[in-house]
Amino acid sequence: MSTLKIKFLIILVIVSSFFGFLEWGHKQYFLIQIEIELILKATSDLKSVIHPLTVIPFLSQLILIVSLFQVKPNRGLVSISIVGILLLIGFIFFIGIIVLNWKIILSSLPFLIVSIITFITLLKKQKTD
Repeated sequence: MSTLKIKFLIILVIVSSFFGFLEWGHKQYFLIQIEIELILKATSDLKSVIHPLTVIPFLSQLILIVSLFQVKPNRGLVSISIVGILLLIGFIFFIGIIVLNWKIILSSLPFLIVSIITFITLLKKQKTD
C-alpha cells in the first residue's frame, strides 16, 4: 500500500469534511462557511467559539493536514483525527435522518464513505507491515 494513496485519502477526508450541510429555518450553511466564520470570530472573542463540537473537529483537520507533510503518516494519528471529525459529521448525519432532510444526509455521505475506505486501507496496510 503506497504512502501516496494514503495521503490522497487524507486529502479526500479533509475536503469531504468541508461539505457537511446544515439547515435551520431559512439559513443554510456548509461546514466550510461556518469554520471560516468561527475562525474570524475567534480572533476577537475566543471564548464564544470554544465548544467540543467545534474544537475537536477543527483540531482533527489540522492534524490531518500536518500528517500530509510527514514522510509516512502515522496510522494512529490519522485514525484518531478521522474519529474527531466523525463526531461532528456523524451528529449532522444523525440529525438529517431524524428530520428526514435529504440535503443534510447526502452532504454527510461523502465523508462517511471516504472515512470507511481510509480505515479499511489503513487496516490492510497494518496487516502487510
